[in-house]
Amino acid sequence: MTKLSVNVNKIATLRNSRGGNTPNLLKVASDIQDFGGQGITIHPRPDERHIRYQDAYDLKPIVHTEYNIEGNPIPKFVDLVLSIKPTQVTLVPDAIDAITSNAGWDTKKHKGFLKEVITEFKNNGIRTSIFVDPKKDIIEGAAETGTDRIELYTEEFASEYIKGNKAAVEPYAQCAQVAIDSGLGVNAGHDLSLDNIKFFKENIPGLLEVSIGHALISESIYLGLENVINMYLHRLK
Repeated sequence: MTKLSVNVNKIATLRNSRGGNTPNLLKVASDIQDFGGQGITIHPRPDERHIRYQDAYDLKPIVHTEYNIEGNPIPKFVDLVLSIKPTQVTLVPDAIDAITSNAGWDTKKHKGFLKEVITEFKNNGIRTSIFVDPKKDIIEGAAETGTDRIELYTEEFASEYIKGNKAAVEPYAQCAQVAIDSGLGVNAGHDLSLDNIKFFKENIPGLLEVSIGHALISESIYLGLENVINMYLHRLK
């Protein structure tokens, strides 16, 4: 079964919009795990517009499943991860002013940098993953950095799937197999939803984990958080 890691950034966004502590991020993260979620993902950004750096520390004793911290490995982020030592760190090359992640790493161009950062994390017992576009040469480059896993950036699949273009999954399936053949684990995330997750799961070999936030929290407004988590778990079996 593919693990479901729930990204709680949107909970923090809602909390921050009023300046108080409602909804309570720590309570929501705890409830997600009680409802069956198999991991908690956060993506702190330098401006702390949703997840704050303090949240990352506060969540550490709350997360008893898998704790995944995503972000661009600027020095402040690297220090945060090394201090917390989450289960996994996912490296994402987003710009400081990016609304959301919109591209994967060029693993050939940034091979040396990625290898240096990944080595430091792995020396501290932290599993590493690289956010990548579904391109075979990029996956092959990822294997040369020493990373444990890749996370396939699935926005293009999602946007094509909603148009009825199911063939859009093919590059992802091919790249997942390249990753497996290279000894890498396969994760995926971005715009995956209740509508497309079952099809994606069925067509991607060796899919270990999906990280879902925006769609899952939005769907929960209508269907309820516990119900939605269980709907995802059912589709991921």
